[in-house]
Amino acid sequence: MSKLTFESWAQGYGVIKHKPATRELVRAYIATQPEREQEILQLLHAADRLTSAAMWLVIHMTYARHVHLDGTPLGADDFKQDPQGHTGGSLNMVPAYVGYLTANALSGISREWLMGQGHCVAAVDAINLLVGNALPVHAQRYSLDDAGLSQLVKDFYSYQVGADGKPVSPVGSHVNVNTAGASIEGGYLGFAGLHYVHQSLPGERLVAFLSDGAFEEQRGSDWAPRWWRAEDSGLVVPIMIANGRRIDQRTTTAQLGGSDWFVGHLKHHHFDPVVFDGTDPAAFALMILQLEDSLSAQGKAVQEGNASYPVRLPYGIAETVKGYGFAGAGTNAAHGTPLPGCPGEHAEARDLFNESAAHLFVPQHEWRAAVACLNNHANVRLREAELATQRGPVSVQVPPCEIPGIGGAASPMAAMDNAFVSLIKANPALRVRVGNPDEMRSNRFDQTLDLLKHRVTSPEAGVAEAVDGKVITALNEEAITQAVLANRSGLNLLLTYEAFAPKMQGALRQAIIFARHQKEAKRPATWAGIPLLLTSHLWENGKNEQSHQDSALCEAMLGEMSDMARVCFPADGVSAVQYLRECYRQHGQIFPMVVPKQKLPVCLNKNQADELAREGALRIFGDGNEAIQLLAIGAYQYWEALRVSERLVEKGIAHSVVYIGEPGKFRVGRDDYEQQHCASYGTRLRIFGKPQFRLGFCHGRPEVFAGVLRPLDLGVNNSVWLGYINRGGTLDVGGLLFANRSTWAHGLNELAQMLGKPQAALLTGDEIMAVEGEGDPYCLIPKPYGG
Repeated sequence: MSKLTFESWAQGYGVIKHKPATRELVRAYIATQPEREQEILQLLHAADRLTSAAMWLVIHMTYARHVHLDGTPLGADDFKQDPQGHTGGSLNMVPAYVGYLTANALSGISREWLMGQGHCVAAVDAINLLVGNALPVHAQRYSLDDAGLSQLVKDFYSYQVGADGKPVSPVGSHVNVNTAGASIEGGYLGFAGLHYVHQSLPGERLVAFLSDGAFEEQRGSDWAPRWWRAEDSGLVVPIMIANGRRIDQRTTTAQLGGSDWFVGHLKHHHFDPVVFDGTDPAAFALMILQLEDSLSAQGKAVQEGNASYPVRLPYGIAETVKGYGFAGAGTNAAHGTPLPGCPGEHAEARDLFNESAAHLFVPQHEWRAAVACLNNHANVRLREAELATQRGPVSVQVPPCEIPGIGGAASPMAAMDNAFVSLIKANPALRVRVGNPDEMRSNRFDQTLDLLKHRVTSPEAGVAEAVDGKVITALNEEAITQAVLANRSGLNLLLTYEAFAPKMQGALRQAIIFARHQKEAKRPATWAGIPLLLTSHLWENGKNEQSHQDSALCEAMLGEMSDMARVCFPADGVSAVQYLRECYRQHGQIFPMVVPKQKLPVCLNKNQADELAREGALRIFGDGNEAIQLLAIGAYQYWEALRVSERLVEKGIAHSVVYIGEPGKFRVGRDDYEQQHCASYGTRLRIFGKPQFRLGFCHGRPEVFAGVLRPLDLGVNNSVWLGYINRGGTLDVGGLLFANRSTWAHGLNELAQMLGKPQAALLTGDEIMAVEGEGDPYCLIPKPYGG
């Protein structure tokens, strides 16, 4: 390339204009290293051309069926019948992502990235393909010629399904596992703003692209400065793409006053905001470097004792117009398909497309030279496509730990607390994150809290708080969930009231789906299993009314892939510990566990608990071939089943008892991956045998558990499940069981009906009256306070 002058670069290229503020930014950067002036100018010159070429390709992805690299205008037959895409946001992301790549080239340092607006994936996929940074699944399918790029645009929103039931196209409508460098989908707007500050480890760097349209979606992004610490965090650069529009209207920030209002808001929450030109890749590149330097300097000042936390977290605001560079920019239509009609059918729309495409067109030799320039100057050849997968699986050492003794009583949560502390001490190299909305002591995790402490910036005397605390506490389930999901190279744990957990579902589901797709792509997730402890649960939370009595999250997770969402129900303290240990031996799996916090009898020995965690169920009594089988899912349900068993023993009626700790293992596998996780027919037969009648007690709503356990169903006349039927209030455990007709006596009543026996064959007169709602409940359950 011939020698460049600053003035020749400053003229811009096509729709890429360099405003005075950006020019001054570049002058100042060159002044810090004048010997690199030509290298810097060449990279910025290349970035302009790559940006324009990628924008040109993005609009083709939305509208076109064919791509002509010579710039030939498209005719009616070259367009899709039903154009689709998130064109405006994707166009805005092109200079952002090119700027990110340029920052990598300028500094010789590879960074990770994430994008909150995952629907803008066309920008990232187009750029990565052009620069040779795509994963093989894209690079091999989409050659950089007319045929290959025509295949790309045809695949975008093709909706075609293959014989295996999977999308034919590797190009998704959101960021997916085929997107080079992707770590999250960005499907739930606002989650990236909660996520980014917790992801990078010391020595790593991350750029987070955020959406002003998503700013109002999730509470908690304002708290990022509270969490960042130089001692255990990498350099993070959040950049808001401020285009001012949602789908149907202006964003809330735009309505409140735009960037001026947002700057004030950010300053109030301890950010250091900088507004820059969001249409210019040079502005993005240099702003990333500048904001990193600022954060690094602030972290160093704290470590040297010259400042204190929280730092003023640098934050970029990239001002732009939605859909900049293409027809319809700045309108509501820019969100999806900006043209006033389908170009294949309307000449006006076709002319507008071709006119805009001409402004964006870059001759092939120019953009290829730009790519070569950016790649040749990338001193570190580790590109972000590889960066996201360079880490091996997180190795968690699972040491022996103390377990409660059989015959005594123990809080399963307290037993897990003790085991988790042992795990922390055995893995000093792993960054620990505990996500906690509130009441960690109430939930019996005292040892963990005393060891790790709440992370705060100004600790309160006499409280388990510390500046370097590892417990991320906020009364916001989405925020604390993201703190854990982002800590992909560490040791993690989530705990919450069961009734509050549904607020976590969206974040958990996004992580589960992404990890499953990684598994299917033969690039499995490397993060260690994450336990989600659902406690102060349905049967224990009578003091807080029925709003706090909800089994919805475990039921929803049972609907997810059972090889990824391992929904577990420990029976006691010993099995709780064994399930926790099992969780940390896995990768890419989330273990929602319903765990009592009250003291309960310890009923299993270590070998039994190991078998329960390994097999998913444990036969407690009988050989499984008796006519009657009692099933239990949940610790309190287990004791109701045992009461039934006692009565049957008294009556001389043969039966078996099986405790099910992981129901998902006994479902009908819905695909090959789930089927591999599920128990085989032989295992199922060995544990459950072949009874004629089954009576089950479950933690949640019976219909859900009965449906999941369809292979155990013996028919409507031979199988009955008892559980939560949406009855509750200020009641203790016994009261809740009675209100939901789930006591041992209700079970015997159902069993008598199944067997065709009179109630009196299994129940006393007083018990019958109580079961029918006409007698004293306290002949079936203990009175409150032992009264």
